[in-house]
Amino acid sequence: MNATRAASAHLPGQTGNARSGSRRRRRYGWLVPAGLILLTLIPVLAGAARLTELTGGATITPRNERFFTSPVPVITHTVSATVYALLGAFQFSPSLRLGRRSWHRAAGRVLLPAGFLVALSGLWMALFYKLPASDGLLLLILRLLFGSAMLVSLILGVLAIGRRDFVKHGAWMTRAYAIGIAAGTQAMILIIPELLTGPPDVTTRALLMGAAWMINLAVAEYVIRRRSRSASG
Repeated sequence: MNATRAASAHLPGQTGNARSGSRRRRRYGWLVPAGLILLTLIPVLAGAARLTELTGGATITPRNERFFTSPVPVITHTVSATVYALLGAFQFSPSLRLGRRSWHRAAGRVLLPAGFLVALSGLWMALFYKLPASDGLLLLILRLLFGSAMLVSLILGVLAIGRRDFVKHGAWMTRAYAIGIAAGTQAMILIIPELLTGPPDVTTRALLMGAAWMINLAVAEYVIRRRSRSASG
């Protein structure tokens, strides 16, 4: 009897601790989407400036001439990348991903076509736009490589959800998102040499942009493995 009372005496405190821990997890869970939105803020704002330039009759220069000559791909890429980056960030909120499955599925129906448009329009621009001399062959190859990797990741994610394999679906979609938002990481990396020594040369610029893609993918793999350990535990 005394043992029962002693055990029950701990229940309120344990319940309170569990609720407090749950609140902390929910609060910290929003830090990841917020961080991802901040990461993508520079390319999102740059895209908005590009759209304003195209629709506002800006002066045509050698650097932007290709966009005025063929505006559909860059407009498609900018709009879809903005939707993909901002809406996709909320898929990394545990409370939305796990607690509100209907929201997760509804967002996915927007994110999948947006992701495909990002990858396909990016590949189209890499292949058919006359790129500025500052880009070079190495950066072209990297864009084709990672753009294709994003496209393949999206396809594998769709095939996984068709098999009801939610673990692999989440893994492939995480990889696709990491590639898709690399422009934010690239902006952060490229600003360092810009401030220190001025614009980097063609090869250095390509290597730094490639490093940004690899950093994002490394973080994605860490997230995937951590999520897998949590699920198995």
